Amino acid sequence: MYDKISPPDTGAAIIFQNGKPIVPDNPIIPFIRGDGTGVDIWPATQKVIDEAVATAYGDKRKIHWFKIYAGDEACDRYGTFQYLPQDTLKAIETYGIAIKGPLTTPVGGGIRSLNVALRQINDLYACVRPCRYYPGTPSPHKYPEKVDAIVYRENTEDIYLGIEWPQGSEIAQQLIQFLNSELIPATPEHGKKQIRLDSGIGIKPISKTGSQRLVRRAIQHALSLPQEKQKVTLVHKGNIMKYTEGAFRDWGYELATTEFRPDCVTERESWILTNVENNPEITCEENARLMEPGYDTLPPDKQEKICREVERVLHEIGSSHGEGKWKSKVMVNDRIADSIFQQIQTRPDEYSILATMNLNGDYLSDALTALVGGLGMGPGANIGDNCAIFEATHGTAPKHAGLDRINPGSLILSGVMMLEFMGWNKAADLINKGIGKAITARLVTYDLARLMTPPVEPPLKCSEFAQKIIDNFQ
Repeated sequence: MYDKISPPDTGAAIIFQNGKPIVPDNPIIPFIRGDGTGVDIWPATQKVIDEAVATAYGDKRKIHWFKIYAGDEACDRYGTFQYLPQDTLKAIETYGIAIKGPLTTPVGGGIRSLNVALRQINDLYACVRPCRYYPGTPSPHKYPEKVDAIVYRENTEDIYLGIEWPQGSEIAQQLIQFLNSELIPATPEHGKKQIRLDSGIGIKPISKTGSQRLVRRAIQHALSLPQEKQKVTLVHKGNIMKYTEGAFRDWGYELATTEFRPDCVTERESWILTNVENNPEITCEENARLMEPGYDTLPPDKQEKICREVERVLHEIGSSHGEGKWKSKVMVNDRIADSIFQQIQTRPDEYSILATMNLNGDYLSDALTALVGGLGMGPGANIGDNCAIFEATHGTAPKHAGLDRINPGSLILSGVMMLEFMGWNKAADLINKGIGKAITARLVTYDLARLMTPPVEPPLKCSEFAQKIIDNFQ
């Protein structure tokens, strides 16, 4: 099946059914070591995962690792510009779950980003980034312990689809001319807008299919959380981009109130139901006035629309969600993208799962991770219906490569996510506790050590930090 690699002689493949993994006790899991500091953090991660599985399950469960290649290491093995060989793609498709270290962005090889390519080729539409604080981790936030959120970022659309043309190219000029002369004038809401002739052009596609399958996974995840954490916030810039980001919000609400109707309540619905609970004799107009600030200043048609919304909600879910029953449902709300950036800092404990489009999720996940210790403590997963890849979320940091000093936390915590995804929660819990105890005891690598008060001297090496995590399993 393969050109330059061979799978383990023992072990079995993980298969997916209805978007969920069916995991044997002896799974074969491909791994990509990664470029740069991958040479340090992958051995540390593999050792921690193996020890956690052995401690949790003895000889009843074991991962059989399958080394595959991507990035610079792939070019060394397969040839110039062979950043993502077919062997690697075939192995990931065959075995279902993979884990990887950081990868170099290719130069001159025709692939803009290996990470993006792996997501798009395998249709890994959900980028999942948990942001959790471990006590003792240095943080710029005053109350980092309040941060406990998960970003669900759509992975395959938005500007990351990479459909664009450079300024001055023939296609860009043709497209600008067509837009300026035909499409914009034919759309009255655009008025006399024109695109400057010296512009580069990019396309931002957001589909109903892509949006709803992402929100579906976010709601399904919320249903598995404790009741107080069952919240899904749709993040968007729909006040400006109404037909892309605004549509993402609308499609998310549509999914929540149809497919998940018994399990979900929207924020506006909760306001309507609460008003009735507080005053059973309240009229629809009085309810609308309480729910919508500035109701009395709105034109009659908009007032009527809000009253109809109140009537519809009470008719459709008054009996199933009323009298406080909505409090046991998943709360679905939405926030404007720029607003959520300040709210995750001023009121982080109000948010649990943030469902976003690609670009917003990229910014937001890094911003949240900064509050809980930085990218060295930020895990990540890319999940589809037939495959999942878990990854370090930071770069290759080549100047630190081979020095045994970088923090392996991101990749180790991605391994925790992988174990949880597989249903091996006992092993995952051991690693979480091991990391927490090591940080509390100030046994950390240089990136955290230098930010602690007082600074830790000397900091642990990458391999030493991994061993301290393992020592805490007992």
